[in-house]
Amino acid sequence: QVQPVESGGGLAQAGGSLTLSCVASSTYSTWMVGWFRQAPGKEREFVAVTRWNGESKTYADSVKGRFTISSDYAKNTVYLQMNSLKIEDTGVYYCVARNALAVLMFAAGYPYWGQGTQVTVSS
Repeated sequence: QVQPVESGGGLAQAGGSLTLSCVASSTYSTWMVGWFRQAPGKEREFVAVTRWNGESKTYADSVKGRFTISSDYAKNTVYLQMNSLKIEDTGVYYCVARNALAVLMFAAGYPYWGQGTQVTVSS
């Protein structure tokens, strides 16, 4: 059973940094793993994904140059390093997994979701 489990959310000031972690066991090295987020009153939006071996890293335009996704398949863990945080980065961040080769940037393409971790950025 694939059940991603996130950790590392919290409160940060604008311009600060946070690192999220997600353990996604029972997956295979060819799977795509990554992150979506949902702000209050908004739909879930794509943030970043990668294949476990580091290939096919893809970022949303809104986070390019500020967020970095990385993965450690031996530890079944994917990370999201978030730098230069903005107030608009506030939301619940979800870890996702997908058993397929294609990079997808819409939520329906990912069958496995974690419970989410709250990230709040204040001014």
